[in-house]
Amino acid sequence: MQTDKVRLENNEDMSILRAFSIVFERRPDLRLEGLAHKVLQWYLCRMEGWFAADSETISLKGWDQEELLPGGHGLMVRGYLPVINTLAKGLDIRLGHRVSKIVRHYNGVKVTVDDGKTFMADAAVVAIPLGVLKSKTIMFEPKLPDWKEEAIKDIGVGIENKIVLHFEQVFWPKVEFLGVVAETSYGCSYFLNLHKATGHPVLVYMPAGKLARDIEKMSDEAAVNFAFMQLKKILPDASAPIQYLVSRWGSDINSLGSYSYDTVGKSHDLYERLRIPVDNLFFAGEATSVSYPGSVHGAFSTGLMAAEDCRMRVLERYGEVDLFQPVMGEETPVSVPLLISRM
Repeated sequence: MQTDKVRLENNEDMSILRAFSIVFERRPDLRLEGLAHKVLQWYLCRMEGWFAADSETISLKGWDQEELLPGGHGLMVRGYLPVINTLAKGLDIRLGHRVSKIVRHYNGVKVTVDDGKTFMADAAVVAIPLGVLKSKTIMFEPKLPDWKEEAIKDIGVGIENKIVLHFEQVFWPKVEFLGVVAETSYGCSYFLNLHKATGHPVLVYMPAGKLARDIEKMSDEAAVNFAFMQLKKILPDASAPIQYLVSRWGSDINSLGSYSYDTVGKSHDLYERLRIPVDNLFFAGEATSVSYPGSVHGAFSTGLMAAEDCRMRVLERYGEVDLFQPVMGEETPVSVPLLISRM
């Protein structure tokens, strides 16, 4: 509520962290000390995890623009593979084809991949992660319009990684999260308890922002040891993990980041600008979703929109309504074998 007042009073945008500072300057009675201060920092750390970014870069004006779907948190117990396999049925999927160049002509698109092979099409849907678009490792010819390039540059892309720790047996309480509180949000951290949702003795350490970037500089073994030391701050008698997995979304050349967020001073309309087609290129992905950025449902819904826009574009050119089947879900519902555990 207090940060809302700050937002209403200021025409210029500022970071979430700056807004907190102003509130505490005005209301010294709200300043917290001891454990209460550390718990506040933990909640700030959770917010940074939500945006995969540091509080000094998250926009005060844009932080709450995303719409929340009803139903609470859920965990895909078998992962997204059943969804992908179901949606991919009957499609020609080419794995291991990293795109290096996209050339658009008035009558088609030519896509070149790393080994020099090319693919010709009437139109294309570009669902490239925002971090990869920012890196400019894919050449567009002719270059994308300035308004599109500005959207790519100005939307933030953050990092939240996962260090998955598999233990011999459960030694922690049956809660959704285990939290480490500290004097700063950087020093705070949290573990997602997969045992509660799946029955497997697994905890997932989830660093975000600068902490995630710092951990990416470590070896897998050092990263796992860092996470385990955090766990021992909560549970001193914790036993060592028997297996682990470490994600590196920030340095993975196929992602170069986790997902998008609103940066200070930039308009939320940039998401819509990133979605707008350029000739026969149609854009999709979480960073093109105005309502649900940074989410799977945002990526999926914009993918459906881009596919439909692409289909209509090609139909207009050829005038053959029967050339294509409707976009998935328009006529026959697709049944996906989901197993979702409510956290």
